[in-house]
Amino acid sequence: MTMLGGPGAGKGLGGKGPGGASAIPFVTEREFEAVVLRSELPVMVQFTSDRSQQCRQVAPEVEAFARDVEGKVNVVYVDVEKAPMLARELRVQQVPMFVLFAEQRIVDGAVGVVTKKKLREMVEPFLPRAAGALKAPELAQLVKEGAVVPVDTRDAPAFGRAHIPSAINMPIETIEGRLAELHMLAGQPVVYCRAGDKTKDLAARLAEQGVPVAFLEGGFLAWESEGLPVKRP
Repeated sequence: MTMLGGPGAGKGLGGKGPGGASAIPFVTEREFEAVVLRSELPVMVQFTSDRSQQCRQVAPEVEAFARDVEGKVNVVYVDVEKAPMLARELRVQQVPMFVLFAEQRIVDGAVGVVTKKKLREMVEPFLPRAAGALKAPELAQLVKEGAVVPVDTRDAPAFGRAHIPSAINMPIETIEGRLAELHMLAGQPVVYCRAGDKTKDLAARLAEQGVPVAFLEGGFLAWESEGLPVKRP
């Protein structure tokens, strides 16, 4: 990590990101309040310097992250050598440093070379949730209360190897032809797949048809990662 100050301090980035040309905007001290503190969206701020090798190293991850969260999270750079008062106020002593602002306050931060996955984990609690989305602990509680029936949309062999207790198996390619059966279950159906992406798309399609259905965010992998019960042969 690059320490602030020293030879080269005051040298600007001139509109280029740490890795060269960048679509991520730079924010000045004068703009910071309006762009960051008053933003309706969460804002990930990277404090950076063109003298930092680690800033250049992390740039592809930050650029990829910014593309992934476009429209949901604003991502901006602050050049510490052009914003010394801001750097002092936020106690930026090393770069790269990441600070996440949401609801007009600092909610998370990280220092050093981080991955796109890490940045995503930082913003995840502040992202808008899709209609019908349930997190694994939420689903577990609803299952315990008997309010829902998990619907495993993977193929029969995958279901047979491991599934959420009390789940029924209804392969995803059959569901849109079995909607009446789906809604005759003993509780509200909650569909899930391996990683959540397929059932998220399924829920969106069904919602467009006027048949809303809940789905498990992150799928069976999210359920397992929470250490929740799994039924195996």
